[in-house]
Amino acid sequence: MAATEATHPRTYGNFRKPRTSGLRGLSLGATLLLFAGLIAVVLATLISLWAALALAVVLVVVLAPLALRDRHGRTLMQRGAVRMAWRRTTASGGHLYRSGPMGRAGFGTCQLPGLAAESTLTEAQDGYGRPFAVITIPATGHHTVVISCDADGAALVDEQQVDIWVAHWGQWLSVLGAEPGLVAASVTVETAPDSGVRLQQEIAANAVDESPELARLMLREVLAAYPAGSAQIATRIALTYSGAAREGAPRRSAEDMALHIGTRLPGLTAGLSMTGAGTAVPMTATELAEAVRVAYDPTVAPLVEESRASGGSGLTWDQAGPMAAQEAWDHYRHDGVFSVTWAMTEAPQGEVFSNVLTGLVQPNRDIARKRVTLLYRPHSRAEGARVVQQDYKNALFNAQQSQIGQARDDAELTAARRTTEEQAQGHGVIRFGLLITATVNSVDALTAAAAAIDNLAPAARIAVRPVYGSQAAAFAAALPLGLVLPLHTALPQTVRDSM
Repeated sequence: MAATEATHPRTYGNFRKPRTSGLRGLSLGATLLLFAGLIAVVLATLISLWAALALAVVLVVVLAPLALRDRHGRTLMQRGAVRMAWRRTTASGGHLYRSGPMGRAGFGTCQLPGLAAESTLTEAQDGYGRPFAVITIPATGHHTVVISCDADGAALVDEQQVDIWVAHWGQWLSVLGAEPGLVAASVTVETAPDSGVRLQQEIAANAVDESPELARLMLREVLAAYPAGSAQIATRIALTYSGAAREGAPRRSAEDMALHIGTRLPGLTAGLSMTGAGTAVPMTATELAEAVRVAYDPTVAPLVEESRASGGSGLTWDQAGPMAAQEAWDHYRHDGVFSVTWAMTEAPQGEVFSNVLTGLVQPNRDIARKRVTLLYRPHSRAEGARVVQQDYKNALFNAQQSQIGQARDDAELTAARRTTEEQAQGHGVIRFGLLITATVNSVDALTAAAAAIDNLAPAARIAVRPVYGSQAAAFAAALPLGLVLPLHTALPQTVRDSM
């Protein structure tokens, strides 16, 4: 008599945002300012009580913007700094972009706007002889390769197979921490309406004159009805490497990095085969230029598909950008369409299932084109050990501040301890974020798109907010261009974390 072992759905979680090392949720800089202010107030009482009182009022006024936070964890000072930066941008005309023959781009080109304006695109071959494109960002010295995947999907797949895929995906991400020179990775899932061009080409290529009339009528009906309401889903993985100088060696050029990346690509694409990513192949220069061009101007998507069937579009990198773009405080207009980008401010809390993001990445009827991008920045082994250990110390300090322990502090301490144990057992530590870009055909449709995201985000157990004042940069970061936003800011990441 055979015994059947009962299986339970596997859950995932313990996504942690490192706790600050300040007092009662304050940042390190605010805590030091508080201590210095209190010492100054005590010394001022030796001179005059009124002087001490005035100094205390000044201290409260100064600390308020650093201590008061909204529901997304942003302080008043951070919000005010963004507002001031936006005013400087609009005053200087930096929110406007014009290219093409009548624009300001050189030689009448349509280069990418904003952070990717100076990017260049080259092509090389990997160890299997496959051509692949390399995007170079001179400002940061980064070089990015993009892998196109044909994801299998979880339809009609049992839970055991999904668990295997998730396990291999976690292992693949963990290996990125030991990948030489890799600084960031991203996964972009883009959904868009199906124009029906590929179906039309497939039918035309296989139709014969001797076919029955009934078959021809049926195919014509399929060609007319099938594209309505259907969607295309594209999955792309971008890997960003640093060409910074190494000890005893100068800064590496794009050619050197192409050789380095080419030797690594076969192993990386082979590792994706067990993650449910399907066939993973690097994108060529033309394919990448076409994908970026369609993102900025979705109306050319049918033309691009038709040109692929006739030998290729021949688009180059200086033709991939928009003809015109205008950034507003809460949306981005580019080549006649409108986009809004949201950023995740809180990862899924508690335990979640493997399909937690399914509804978010699936096509939505209220959004013409949707792009969901997961951004990863892996820690090295040594750096990961330092980060989790410091996070554990901060969680322990916060839990010991109150004589009566709070359940939330105890849970944070338990999660931090579990993270240190997992890291000590060889698991990788990786920072991650999420961007959601919704593109619609008119400004009136932005309201419906925002309502759709407001419904999808809670279902995915995440909190999101529009990227106010930086819609153009967020739109570019959601594309597979290899832009690492924290490295493009005026203040270093460590300074911002301390404020």
